[in-house]
Amino acid sequence: MAKVMIVGTGNVGASVGYCLVNQRTDVNELVLTDINMEDAEGEAMDLRDTLAVSPSYMKIKAGDYAEASDCDIIVITAGAPQKPGETRMDLLKKNAAIFKDMIGQIMDSGFDGIFIVVSNPMDVMTYLTWRYSGLPHEQVIGSGTILDTARLRYRIAERLGVHPKSVHAFQVGEHGDTEFTLWSSSNIGGKPLVELIDQPAREEIEDFARTEAYKIIEKKGATYYGIGACVTKLINCILDDERRVLPVSSYDDFSGVYNGFPAIVGRNGIVRRLGIKLSEEEGIKLQKSNNALKEAIDMIQ
Repeated sequence: MAKVMIVGTGNVGASVGYCLVNQRTDVNELVLTDINMEDAEGEAMDLRDTLAVSPSYMKIKAGDYAEASDCDIIVITAGAPQKPGETRMDLLKKNAAIFKDMIGQIMDSGFDGIFIVVSNPMDVMTYLTWRYSGLPHEQVIGSGTILDTARLRYRIAERLGVHPKSVHAFQVGEHGDTEFTLWSSSNIGGKPLVELIDQPAREEIEDFARTEAYKIIEKKGATYYGIGACVTKLINCILDDERRVLPVSSYDDFSGVYNGFPAIVGRNGIVRRLGIKLSEEEGIKLQKSNNALKEAIDMIQ
């Protein structure tokens, strides 16, 4: 059994908590914390009301960073919200200051578990969490392009008339404007997608995966159900030691940044990143994405 803390009880943090109580999970204790502790307590109360009919039973409460000492996983969703027309990188300066203080308090508790970072700009905030925490990079994971990949697979499946789980394709790079699709290795049952979908359609699908978040934010102000489900899947993958391949944000030794790329995820965090062969065009796109992340990190340092 495991103890999980969610830092930030806005729409995303609350959605992660709601997804957890509605799935069978090894989590038996859930702690919610927020700068607004009244909100955290309210969310804990609301989530506790589901326990009599939920598939999982767990202790749910609001708490402070002292609770982090014996947590297995801490999910960070805290930070300034992304506003309509604002890119994820626009959030950087606001959120970096928040993180430095927050990670310091968590580590002072004696925490030695796994961080899952969701706050945007996610790859940069994951990098900063690693630097501020001093933990091995295997224990610091960003939600990466899991959600972007889910959007990609849904769109491909919709076009080809198959189940999204039968689509083997990844959206990679920065969780943002420079992300792209690994078309060269994408397939359905071993059949390359480049043989099933023409270039114009592939461009439309890739653009959908990259920009869908902006469209949702424009219409309803925020995205949270999709990422809530994706983060819950990541939590369960870690706790069950599934060793599933997920496009999380992990540390890239070659570039020195965190970016979304297929990696094996297990009980101790990142087992290893996969050495997927890229086409020349994909290699150039990944370098461009890494450069954007380096520039953002340099802004902080």
